[in-house]
Amino acid sequence: MVQRKGLCGGSADDPVMSVDLAFGDEELLPAVAQDADSGEVLMVAYVTREALERSRETGEAHYYSRSREELWHKGGSSGHIQRIEEIRVDCDGDAILYIVEQEGGACHTGYGSCFYRTIEGEVVGEAVFDPDAVYE
Repeated sequence: MVQRKGLCGGSADDPVMSVDLAFGDEELLPAVAQDADSGEVLMVAYVTREALERSRETGEAHYYSRSREELWHKGGSSGHIQRIEEIRVDCDGDAILYIVEQEGGACHTGYGSCFYRTIEGEVVGEAVFDPDAVYE
């Protein structure tokens, strides 16, 4: 389970977080969400320090919306939350991997994963909910 105390940033003040993170000029890191059971990649979004901190505190995925310029709790409006089982950091400290238990669909379009189509446009994923019914 996720360690739920401390801030992100690898310092003596934060014994739980022991790696340095390479937040860029915009103070964002890409975050990949992966299904804990199947290993399927569900989505890619961005996190700020605050989003990562909230994710660690609550055990549920939080991200930063670049289009809305605000922190968001995944599933806050749809109910399709991501319960975090583990957070991993890549070798350079410039990307995060959330290993999650996904409730409902990960994609706002109604699919289980945001990666539901090929580059040729073929739909290969499964629709798991009706977005018109969820996002009224």
